[in-house]
Amino acid sequence: MPGKTVAAVPDQPCRRCRENAAVLVVRKEPLCRSACTLVAKPHSPLLTVHSDCFVRYVHTKVIKHMEAFRVRNADPNHQRKLLLALSLGASSVTLLHILDHLLKTQNSKTGRTGFALSVLFVETDSEPSSHEILAKVKELYPDYDLTSLPLHEVFSLVPENDKLSALLPSTVEENLPPAEKLAHLFNSLTSATARSDVISTLRNRLIVEHAKSIDCEGILWGDSTTRLAEKTLAETAKGRGFSLPWHVADGQSPFGLTFNYPLRDLLKKELVSYTDIGGDHLPSIVLEAVPTQASMSSKNTTIDDLMKQYFESVEENFPSIVSNVVRTTGKLEATPTSTMMSRCDLCSMPVSDGRFGIHGWGGDQHGNVDAVQSNGAQLCYGCTRSIPQAAASAIKST
Repeated sequence: MPGKTVAAVPDQPCRRCRENAAVLVVRKEPLCRSACTLVAKPHSPLLTVHSDCFVRYVHTKVIKHMEAFRVRNADPNHQRKLLLALSLGASSVTLLHILDHLLKTQNSKTGRTGFALSVLFVETDSEPSSHEILAKVKELYPDYDLTSLPLHEVFSLVPENDKLSALLPSTVEENLPPAEKLAHLFNSLTSATARSDVISTLRNRLIVEHAKSIDCEGILWGDSTTRLAEKTLAETAKGRGFSLPWHVADGQSPFGLTFNYPLRDLLKKELVSYTDIGGDHLPSIVLEAVPTQASMSSKNTTIDDLMKQYFESVEENFPSIVSNVVRTTGKLEATPTSTMMSRCDLCSMPVSDGRFGIHGWGGDQHGNVDAVQSNGAQLCYGCTRSIPQAAASAIKST
């Protein structure tokens, strides 16, 4: 179960400090933890907890992926700015907490920081209690600009020449408010998987466009090893395998921003454990996760839910399988992109022209080739599976 974290191991010493009794096992390694306060060592980049080897383990994993943003790598005349995508899950809350301590440590040692941090939360109907929690996050972390945007704002933030509005059914007027546009788009989708996929795609686009609007050079995603493994299989099953290098690996993205995944070496259950012990306030700012269960009806079961349920069960006893999926995917090389390449009108990923629609991906399904293209919009193969052919044929040309 997701709520069950790491196994208790009584009467064993901590394998790292050899001084305290281990209270939990992390990937077969007994570690101790204590209730001591986080402190900064004068000559160390790490924030540690006295005799708390588990917290030190988590901090080390995260800070290893933030080496490029150390103070010595920063231009004194130019403050780099990063955007943290906050979902209020255990992973992104943990990342915010650790980055807060990292920045305070940098400032206390050098008088400046290696980067400035902004935070964005995207509001969807699935987080009804988020407003109270966000208010508490602002109170606990007042040093950062925390913005909350509804999902429909993506229609306002995309550039004027973007064809996102072209994906609306032809009966929808172009001058409708963004909220009504989003409602019409969702109403045109015929399956739970399609709705889940479109929400995720639009959320990512909103985060990217907001990062650009406030001059961020990169985005920090709070995806754990478990989440990256889920995404790998889910995106492949949806037909977006070509975009995996940008979805799971650190580096330059097709959007002109860098994507960074500082939690990529930590399992979800480890991060859940961290929120329980990393600070007294952390549990109060984490939205309680609903246990993932496959629906009795296949009609209401999404690919994302199936992958989530699978990896949550696998990470309990076989964490190496989860890590291997992510490491293997990390070896994939992104397709070289250019400004001349066409982009999908929904996910905005660059795709060669031959791979739009079903053509080039769908085997013998060429009877319905280019139904989307014929009306002026272009969707990659993965997005044609979310935008049904019936709706696609009604898409208005732009």
